[in-house]
Amino acid sequence: MRKAEAMGIIAEIIPNESTETCTIKEARIAIDALRASTIKAAYTTRFVAAELSRNPQDFQIVSSSGMAPRSGDVVIAKVSELGKHKGLQSPHARRQKLFVGQEIMVAYGHRYAPDQFLAHVPTDLGPCELVAGGGLASRVEQQHASIDKATEIEPVGLLMRGGKVVTLSDFAPLSVQNPSVNVTSRIAGQRPPVIAVLGTSMNSGKSTTLGCLVNGLSNAGLRVAAGKATGTGAGNDPNLFTDAGAFSVCDFTDFGYPTTYRLDYETVRALLVSMINEQSASGADAVIIEIADGLFQGETSRLLRDPVFKEHVDRVLFSAQDALGAKAGEKILLDAGLDLAAVSGVLTASPLAASEARSHMDTEIIDTYDLCDPQVASALLPTR
Repeated sequence: MRKAEAMGIIAEIIPNESTETCTIKEARIAIDALRASTIKAAYTTRFVAAELSRNPQDFQIVSSSGMAPRSGDVVIAKVSELGKHKGLQSPHARRQKLFVGQEIMVAYGHRYAPDQFLAHVPTDLGPCELVAGGGLASRVEQQHASIDKATEIEPVGLLMRGGKVVTLSDFAPLSVQNPSVNVTSRIAGQRPPVIAVLGTSMNSGKSTTLGCLVNGLSNAGLRVAAGKATGTGAGNDPNLFTDAGAFSVCDFTDFGYPTTYRLDYETVRALLVSMINEQSASGADAVIIEIADGLFQGETSRLLRDPVFKEHVDRVLFSAQDALGAKAGEKILLDAGLDLAAVSGVLTASPLAASEARSHMDTEIIDTYDLCDPQVASALLPTR
C-alpha cells in the first residue's frame, strides 16, 4: 500500500499483484477558493455553500469505493449528460443553466413525484441522476412516460469537513431536536390559527392556493407566516409565499432535509410540529402550511389520521384538479375528522369543472384567485 499526491489529490493506492494494476481505495481532494467559487451550489445546499464560500480550506472532497451515501449527504458531482433538468436552482432559486462538465453541489435524497421520477438514494458513489432542479442526487427507478430522461451526473466525492461527511443538517438554521429560543420562550397554549393546504396530487394548485390565501390575509392586515412541511426541496414555493406577503417563510430544507420522502414517520411528524411551532412563535397572526403531493402519498396519508395533526392544525384547505378528485378528497378529509374549510386549486380554472363539483359537494368551492380578497380569505380562519 502506498500514497500518491498530485494536483491537490491525496490517494491511498492498493497494488493488485495478480493483475499488476493498482486500485485507489480513497481519494481526498483539497478545495481552494478558486475551485469553491466555480462549483455551482443548489438551493438544497445553500447553507453549506455559504460556509464553503467563507472557509473553503476547511473542506475536502472524498471518494472511496466503500462509501455509501445517505439522504442529506452533500456531494460534488460533474454533469455528464443533460436531460430533464437543464438548469439547477441556485441558493436564491435562480435557474442556473447547466453545461456538461460543470461541477455542482447537490444533496442525496429520495424523490416521489408521480409526474416526474421515483428515485432512491444509491448504495455507492457511482453515476446517478439529478432528479430535481432544487438539487437532488438519486438513482431513477421509474419515470413518467411524457418526460425526458433525467440529467446524468458523476459524483466526484462526498463533501467532508473535520473528517466527517457534511450533511445538510450540519448547517441548517432550524432543528427538529433543538427548538429556537422563540419557541422555548413562547407561553404554552398560545398560538395563532393554523391552516394546512393539501391537494389531490402534485400540480393540483396547492402552492398557488396557499400563496393566494397568504395574500388575502395579508391584504386584511394580518401578519402571516407560511411554510412547506413535506415534499422535495426547491425554492419556487418559499419565494412565492414571500411574494404573496408572508413575513416569515420556511420549508423542510431549513431544518436540514433535502426531501421528506422515505423519512421515518416519527421524523415527518416531528418536522410538521416543529415548523408550526417555529412559525407560530414568529409573531404571526396566522400560520399557513403546505403538505406536498396527494392524499394517497404515504407520509401525507399517515399525517391526516394522526391525532397530532388535528392537535396542531385547525382547518384544512383542499386543492383539486377536477370535480371527481374534489369529491373524493372531501370524503377522505371529512372521514379523517378534519375541518375542511373550502376546495380550490386547478379545478377552479374551469367554470364547468367547478360547477360539476358544486353540484355534488357540500363544501364551498372558491376560485383560487378569489382567495386574494381579504374578506374571502379572512372568512376561512377558524372561529375560536
